[in-house]
Amino acid sequence: MSVYREMEIATAKPSAEDRRAVPHHLLDLVDPAEEFTVSMFQDAARSVLADISTRGALPLLVGGTGLYVRAVVDDLTLPGRWPEVAADLEAEADRDGVAALYARLNELDPLAATRTTRENRRRIVRALEVTIGSGRRFSSFGPGLDAYPPTTDVLLGIPFDVETVDRRIEERLRTWIAGGLLDEVRALAVRPGGLSRTARQALGYRELLEHVESGTPLDDALERAIQRTRTFARRQWAWFRRDPRIAWLGLGEDPVPALIDALRALRRLDAGGAVRE
Repeated sequence: MSVYREMEIATAKPSAEDRRAVPHHLLDLVDPAEEFTVSMFQDAARSVLADISTRGALPLLVGGTGLYVRAVVDDLTLPGRWPEVAADLEAEADRDGVAALYARLNELDPLAATRTTRENRRRIVRALEVTIGSGRRFSSFGPGLDAYPPTTDVLLGIPFDVETVDRRIEERLRTWIAGGLLDEVRALAVRPGGLSRTARQALGYRELLEHVESGTPLDDALERAIQRTRTFARRQWAWFRRDPRIAWLGLGEDPVPALIDALRALRRLDAGGAVRE
């Protein structure tokens, strides 16, 4: 979600000071009114990685949703778009509810249904759009997310501690509120272009938009944001821990030495055989 301009606080974008110290990429790419897809992210990432490579530097890919990481690391083949099908599905969701669409997805592509939740309208609509539009199950595209092909990338992971993460999620959200997140959401809610369906799904933003636009009590909105973020964190942990290519740090271990070791291991030889950092 950090690809969206004007969505600063709850996307945890690096500060201006951090950006001056270290070049950052793939931030503030699009207006919040625009839809942004994993294939668009993949194309943008390819361009940035090619540019970094021509400069003889090594990119660090930090954080990210599991599918977006795999799209870049494993160069996934992503399905196309069927706008008319998607529009029909959106209308059906408005009329009959998201649960009905989820039941339909579970019937047409049970594996895809296990990879989302009953409430994730955007993911459900997308999976059905591809399944109906292409005539192939959404889960069949690409090399398969259950396959982990060899990669030249070095993958490092920080292990998940439930109690620590749960506490930090709540602390962070309340810190964001104190730091102006609610004002940021109010400004987004009244902007002329509005917010795209993708942008509206951002953790924290969706719940605070319900407070601003529909009058949901603020305490209720915060609690829902905390719980949804905790659920998301658990799904992310379940996703990444299946990947056998990830080298996991020790719980509580300082990641910096491991990162330095990885960078040293990735020193590359130029055509003349000289080592290049």
